[in-house]
Amino acid sequence: MAVKTEVIESISALITAAFGLVAALAWNEAIQELFRLIFGDQSSFVAMLAYALLVTIIAVIATIWIGRAAARAKGEERAAKR
Repeated sequence: MAVKTEVIESISALITAAFGLVAALAWNEAIQELFRLIFGDQSSFVAMLAYALLVTIIAVIATIWIGRAAARAKGEERAAKR
């Protein structure tokens, strides 16, 4: 029975990661299109650098926000068990 549970958990993790990748690629395209509208079709170094910095800042903020939300949820879960 443990093997079946491990397989289901692994498949679940892989599917979740796959959806995350698809969402990331969609956001990547959307942000690139926004930069094309702002900077034009020219792929200048400045535009690419600005894009990379923006995506990095968004990723850091999202990671911190998600981490805090998860910690809050764990804290609430522990409080409910008491």
